[in-house]
Amino acid sequence: MTSAPPRPRAARAVRRIPTQRPPAPPRRSTGPAPYSRRLKVGRILLVLALGVATLKLVVVQTVQAGALNAASSRQYTTDIALPAERGEIVDRNGNPLAFSVAASALTTNPRLIAATKKAGTAQYVGEMATAVAEATGQDRNTLLGLLTSDRPYVVLAKLVDPDVAKSLQDRFKDIAIARREVRQYPAGDTAANVVGAAAWNAEEDKLTGRVGLESSQDNALAGSEGLRIVDTAEGSDAVIPGSTRYERPAIQGSNVQLTLDSDLQYTVQKALSDYVAKTGAKPTSSAVVLDSRTAQVLAIANGETFDPNDLADATPQQLANPAVQSPFEPGSVNKIVTMSAALEYGVATPDEVLTVPGQIKVADRTINDAWVHGPEHYTLTGVLAKSSNVGTIMTAQKVGEQRFADMLTRFGLGTPTGVGLPGESGGQVPPIATWSGSTFGNLPIGQGLSMTTLQMAGMYQAVANNGLRIPPRIIASTTGPDGVRSVPPAPQGVQVVSPHTAQELRTMLTAVTQKAPGGQSGTGPAAAVPGYQVAGKTGTAQQVDPRCGCYSASTYWITFAGMLPAQDPRYVIAIMLDAPKGGTSAAPLFHDIATYLAQREKLPVSPEPAPIQTLVAP
Repeated sequence: MTSAPPRPRAARAVRRIPTQRPPAPPRRSTGPAPYSRRLKVGRILLVLALGVATLKLVVVQTVQAGALNAASSRQYTTDIALPAERGEIVDRNGNPLAFSVAASALTTNPRLIAATKKAGTAQYVGEMATAVAEATGQDRNTLLGLLTSDRPYVVLAKLVDPDVAKSLQDRFKDIAIARREVRQYPAGDTAANVVGAAAWNAEEDKLTGRVGLESSQDNALAGSEGLRIVDTAEGSDAVIPGSTRYERPAIQGSNVQLTLDSDLQYTVQKALSDYVAKTGAKPTSSAVVLDSRTAQVLAIANGETFDPNDLADATPQQLANPAVQSPFEPGSVNKIVTMSAALEYGVATPDEVLTVPGQIKVADRTINDAWVHGPEHYTLTGVLAKSSNVGTIMTAQKVGEQRFADMLTRFGLGTPTGVGLPGESGGQVPPIATWSGSTFGNLPIGQGLSMTTLQMAGMYQAVANNGLRIPPRIIASTTGPDGVRSVPPAPQGVQVVSPHTAQELRTMLTAVTQKAPGGQSGTGPAAAVPGYQVAGKTGTAQQVDPRCGCYSASTYWITFAGMLPAQDPRYVIAIMLDAPKGGTSAAPLFHDIATYLAQREKLPVSPEPAPIQTLVAP
């Protein structure tokens, strides 16, 4: 059988292949991307951490709250004062007048001892009382009474040596040691009225100046306390190591050097107190020694003083410094004001002769000389040397009130000197506008005005220093904790009179101490020092009787002020005796002090004796 031929295939259309491949179909995902996984893990961890923190906070605030509070109470932030050592006070030669030494106070808590020792308390406190009593010299029974009291704090000893305190604390852990500082005064009562005293201030927990320079210079001497803030454990003063939070170092106090010479001060002080006892004068008597060129205070003594090492027993009168705090009427030492003005303004000369009656009337007052006499012929030098009240008033009338008042001001009267001592008085001078008719009969002879012994010394320093008055000073320098020495600026001087007038005055004043026949002696020959020319002036001023408010006829201020050697003065000495018995002169005391200075300083003797001057004219 014959096969049929194959059928022809239909023709296919030709398809154009595109030039760009179509995108591949998306692949099926097999898991999360890596960053998504990390995000989820982080979220889970954060939730867990917050959960743990929340759980811990709940535990702390509930379950552990009591334990944590108890633990925190056993640790305290404590302020520890870092003491600043008080500076020294020394004299012009560096000799110590005041310095500090470390000390300790012993304290304890009897209530805590009783609570912790319980059955053994009696034996323990008995042993402690015995040990403290033996170490400090206190009464054992008194200490035992403190230790058995129900008090949280008692002081067993106020001041003990630090080594003793440490040994007691080593034996008895309940004894606490508090830092203290003790002020020492090696010179005792020498210059005590000037130096003063410091004592421990429990409120401020430091030494504080109470009187004298210790008080007025307290800021410089005390320095500045430091501070350390630390952590300490409960019931202990022990500092936790490494717990210091803040520290400010202490600044030590400055050292103060005075112009005083402690040897001279001792001698003047003893000489004055002996003379006060001998003459029956009041303890408010005083004496001052100045360097005539610089006006530095070399000695300043009072008739009564105190021991600063035993401040508790000192009386207010002993603590005072009358030489600068208690003004008085000077009497005839003030006559140099009249003589200075007379010479300076040319209204009189030293050799001019005055006919001086025994009394003179000024307004409604009659002024007499201290001795009865008719008209006498005195030179101006004789008026001064014999201390004639009448002759002085006659000369003052030539000077005139205004020029006399100006001279009082130039000499610094009525104004504090600014010496640097606390409580200084400026004395009192009535303003010229308030003068009555009789005032000019009082002031020229040293009544009706007042001055301190220091001011009186300053007047004569001007005459000794060629007319240039320099306000006296007692602080020579201050040395800070950095060792830098600071010297106060020198006070500005006042030219009271010319050098020529000052020289004439010094010569006239030597006549006060001359002793010559024929009535040519002055009022103060007892002040003379063999081998030296001495210039000075005696003074006697009536005190006011409080019963009548009038001048007393039996109670006086006795004064003497002068210089040595007269023509080239090195030292000025001023003395005031308050109400000595029998009107005793102060000239012999001047002699004793001046003789000591001349010998100690080996002053060259005067090349020739003072000339005998004519006091009473033929």
